[in-house]
Amino acid sequence: MYRHILVSTDGSKLSVKAARTAARLAKALGASVTGVYVIAPYKVPMYSEGAAYAPPLTPQRYKELTTVEAKKALAAIEVEAEIAGVPCSTLSASNEDPWRAIIRVAQARKCDVIVMASHGRRGLSGLLLGSETNKVLTHSKIPVLVCR
Repeated sequence: MYRHILVSTDGSKLSVKAARTAARLAKALGASVTGVYVIAPYKVPMYSEGAAYAPPLTPQRYKELTTVEAKKALAAIEVEAEIAGVPCSTLSASNEDPWRAIIRVAQARKCDVIVMASHGRRGLSGLLLGSETNKVLTHSKIPVLVCR
């Protein structure tokens, strides 16, 4: 059935639940797990005439901060895989659209299924914030398991 499971994380508690689900599924199926954390590319701050000045975050400092966050989020996946006793690898990817990066990594790593958390945003907040999970569901040809 599934031999290679991709689990994405944003570092939230719900993502840890998805990692636990992915690890348990991998254990039951004799599969391996790959964890991915998507980092948005650095954007140069833009100021208008009326904007207050704030010291800009340098690209190097941005990379340092996002790398720390990625390692922390991916460590949770590694812990869940270790508890379940399944092989695990992790990586961070960079893309303006996290859903594109998730699908791209799943394809590149030849994953059979993608496991993701859904924050369950509905209505206006779902429309304004968007749903990366929904976008992966819509665009992926790889099956997606959604955890809530």
